[in-house]
Amino acid sequence: MSHKSNPVLKKDIPAAISVFLVAVPLCLGIAVGSGVDPISGLIAGIVGGLVVGSLSGSHTSVAGPAAGLIAIVLAALADLATPELFFAAVALSGILQVGLGLIRAGGIAYYFPNAVIRGLLAAIGIILILKEIPHAIGYDSDPEGEMAFVQPDGDNTFTGIWHALERIELGAIIITLLCLAILILWNRSKRLKSLPVPAPLAAVLAGVVINLLFKELAPGIYLSGVHLVELPAFDSLTGLFDSLKRADFSGINDPAVWRVAVTLAVVASLET
Repeated sequence: MSHKSNPVLKKDIPAAISVFLVAVPLCLGIAVGSGVDPISGLIAGIVGGLVVGSLSGSHTSVAGPAAGLIAIVLAALADLATPELFFAAVALSGILQVGLGLIRAGGIAYYFPNAVIRGLLAAIGIILILKEIPHAIGYDSDPEGEMAFVQPDGDNTFTGIWHALERIELGAIIITLLCLAILILWNRSKRLKSLPVPAPLAAVLAGVVINLLFKELAPGIYLSGVHLVELPAFDSLTGLFDSLKRADFSGINDPAVWRVAVTLAVVASLET
């Protein structure tokens, strides 16, 4: 190895560790929020890091699952018959994005008013905030979330929040408030911002530690079961690969698959 690469590695390795520690809980959270297996989020993060990082030509890009697409993914999963068809639509959307990049179609984005893009992302953000309020206070009737306004249990987004207020979990509220305080104060403090640990990672670590303390010191408010993200255990790599869902391209002639693929490609490109 050339001695000239050492200074680069000294900066790249700490940066890679930092991104990894932030990306793992982020990928898991987005996968669960999107209604797919947590392992799917990890795979998306791995593909984003290895493939996009190698081919994009950008030294500052961080690719992986996007929270802004959660609402679209949930709607697509409800529209398509199986998750395997959705994965096929994701693969097709990636091919469409590569094709758009090859023909230098990025300039098309300039024809979309900035207000449209900001409005789209703001609307998705509002939906996510409203849907996470019940989880923030400890009401997890649907651990994976339900993004439709009218929910399967007959509630809607607003009545769901009202009913959640009747089932408050003290432990969840304490963790929520402390993590929010960390996210807000971390970015306002020059000393904290100078630390190598980013605010989201600090909030995740704080939440984990606080809940473990609850388990030992205050079992009555310890969060368990549906409140936690549970990853499946595998005895071998073969078991891991066997559990993965494959894209089903038998529905490639289905207009719904192409509709989802085009929607994902366009929204993901505009969001980027």
